[in-house]
Amino acid sequence: MSKLERYSSYRDSGVEWIGKIPSDWKAIPLKACTEIKSIKNASNLELLSVYLELGVIRFKDITQKRTNVTSTDLSDYQIVNPGDLVLNNQQAWRGSVGVSKYKGIVSPAYIVLKLSELFNSDFANFYFRTGLVVSQYLINSRGVGTIQRNLYWAHLKQTYICIPPIDEQIKIASFLNTKTEQLDKAIKQKEQLIEQLKERRQILINDAVTKGLDKTVDMKDSGVEWIGKIPEHWEVKKLRYIGNTQNGISAGAEYFGSGFPFINYGDVYKNIELPKVVSGLANSSKEDRNTYSILKGDVFFTRTSETAIEIGFSSTCTETFNNAIFSGFLIRFRPNKKLYEGYSKFYFRSSIHRAYFVKEMNLVIRASLSQELLKNLPVILPPRDEQIKISNYIEKNNWKIDKAINLQQQQITKLKEYKTTLIDSVVTGKVRV
Repeated sequence: MSKLERYSSYRDSGVEWIGKIPSDWKAIPLKACTEIKSIKNASNLELLSVYLELGVIRFKDITQKRTNVTSTDLSDYQIVNPGDLVLNNQQAWRGSVGVSKYKGIVSPAYIVLKLSELFNSDFANFYFRTGLVVSQYLINSRGVGTIQRNLYWAHLKQTYICIPPIDEQIKIASFLNTKTEQLDKAIKQKEQLIEQLKERRQILINDAVTKGLDKTVDMKDSGVEWIGKIPEHWEVKKLRYIGNTQNGISAGAEYFGSGFPFINYGDVYKNIELPKVVSGLANSSKEDRNTYSILKGDVFFTRTSETAIEIGFSSTCTETFNNAIFSGFLIRFRPNKKLYEGYSKFYFRSSIHRAYFVKEMNLVIRASLSQELLKNLPVILPPRDEQIKISNYIEKNNWKIDKAINLQQQQITKLKEYKTTLIDSVVTGKVRV
């Protein structure tokens, strides 16, 4: 952006939050260049939605899991034409807006605006999603909490915006389309590299915990199809024979929110090791803290999931949590001395036993892991001294992979920040293309 220059002259827009604009740009109220519309009874048209960072997209193109449910009665859904500005009434303050490229229908809760001929639609799609304009959606929204805030058109329509001449808009849109495509491509490449690094880590872990570090040892059939061959001197034992299991505590909402540390589903699902500081608190009794204690070496498994593919994620406790308890959505496995916590941390987070959970549960709806099923999980057991060597080997190499992943994530963050700054600066006239 250092190569971009400022416009030759600027003037005061007369609007405090806009400030100075290029001399030939206009500052006008939104109501003067848009027309609110709500045309219904077109259930045959394609369903559209508005997503953060994506703008207006077709329902059939949505790949991530949806938490909202589409109504079966689409008669009240509103018609959207190409070039219309669509705002998610409850999420606009977060930037959930966009100019549509498609003809279709959207939720009756959305605000649909027809843009005047003063706008180039590509420019408008960039402009109405900038941080400066999104801040006006927030100012003109009302609500309780930080999740949903209703946007009021009666207030928003009074808001002033700045508009360049149409030829300037076309030039800006063309420039930004090219630059954002380049930046998005660079970001995607780094995201793909991160996935490759994660796959490499998984292969590293799987190989070490199933075959060991000495590739010259004799191998034997493990007796478990999805495990395959293991070193001849290793064992395979069901989990029930190397420790005990315990479901977490179940209690009403009044039990939580203050008191002593509480390990919840997210603490386990997101982390290979339990975090040193947990977010949850519970009003646990001394008896609860004894029954649902958390000691060094304990392994926690997630009990519930949308599918069996996601069931049984684990996290290992590497330091005892004093006075802590854990959630009923978890199962605690407390191993005996045959299992070293450094080895179990990687072993239970590896992908080798995913086959067991998928095969035994075989569900496509919400699944629940029982203690009995977990107790029957075959566990590969090298001698303890080998477990320690394997753990140290994985830790050393995992650190290198984590470092590479963190570097890519930092670069992605910088690219996204640059993209946002570039768009904001160009469409508000701070620099010219």
